[in-house]
Amino acid sequence: MSRPGCLITLEGSEGVGKSTNLVFVQQWLEARGVEVVTTREPGGTAFAEQMRELLLAPRDEVVAPIAELLLMFAARAQHLAEKIEPALAAGKWVVCDRFTDATYAYQGGGRGQSTEVIAQLEQLVQGDRRPDLTLLLDMPLAAAADRVRSRGLPTDRFESEQGDFFMRVRQAYLQRAETQPYICVVDASEDLAQVQQSIVTHLTALWDACGG
Repeated sequence: MSRPGCLITLEGSEGVGKSTNLVFVQQWLEARGVEVVTTREPGGTAFAEQMRELLLAPRDEVVAPIAELLLMFAARAQHLAEKIEPALAAGKWVVCDRFTDATYAYQGGGRGQSTEVIAQLEQLVQGDRRPDLTLLLDMPLAAAADRVRSRGLPTDRFESEQGDFFMRVRQAYLQRAETQPYICVVDASEDLAQVQQSIVTHLTALWDACGG
């Protein structure tokens, strides 16, 4: 039987470069002979992607924060059961664009939901499953907002939030990084080569720890 794979997540607010660097992480692992599954949250399966659409679509109705939180964990439960856990059990490495730390940041920091309630849901849905490595891409909010605007794409319900929301999100991310040893902060304001060199440092440490 193959040994279980590892779960790597990329975190950060809008515009920090998660999509670009997820591809970089995937390629780095594949170059070492690893079978990689890339995915995202909310989403990752057909059912969870439907819940993603519900969560992200702009709407006139004010979504109750607790409803948003529960829907996030409902999507995560499906994602874990159908995609993440089977891949890890088969010895594949999973690289996920956002995971539960985003819930602590967005629904906890941004929406003001109780971290104790989030922790209870985390344990209910995930058991002992936590990322083996989280790369938290962090940069000043103004620069990140400029990147989002430069895309020229319609904004979703979260991207349309105001600056103070994202200040709370960033603060929650950084506070969480101080208490969770699997979270490594990467300065995403540097040029891409420097950012990816920092990522390689953290990937190499995980690779060595996993007997790669």
